[in-house]
Amino acid sequence: MTRMKHFKIAAMAALVAGAVLAPFGAQAQQNGVTRTDLQRHDLSAPGREAIQVRVDLAPGVAFGKHTHPGEEVIYVLEGQLEYQIEDKPPVTLKAGDVLFIPAGTVHSARNPGSVKGSELATYIVEKGKPLLTLVK
Repeated sequence: MTRMKHFKIAAMAALVAGAVLAPFGAQAQQNGVTRTDLQRHDLSAPGREAIQVRVDLAPGVAFGKHTHPGEEVIYVLEGQLEYQIEDKPPVTLKAGDVLFIPAGTVHSARNPGSVKGSELATYIVEKGKPLLTLVK
């Protein structure tokens, strides 16, 4: 293959990746919250996909009430994070702790600590729906 052909293939791959991942990466960014998209794969269950995202919250930062179109499985990587699930009392987790949030459940998160709090969020969701919907 010629150099030009390699370049054209690489450029096309970059355009396709950008078009596919841009809406995914744009999900709910706010000051003090960083979402890093790690992977997305179709599942054997029709119409479902698995998505993994690293979420970092700066000290004192909160992420408001929201839902997901499927289950969320959380693993706290570092620091501590406080989760409010519906009207239940808040629960504070530290590095190594896990949490399961059922599909469509209204919840929020905040970092009550003085260092960055990070989680690995794994979503098992309906394909084609927004990953996150803010709730007023």
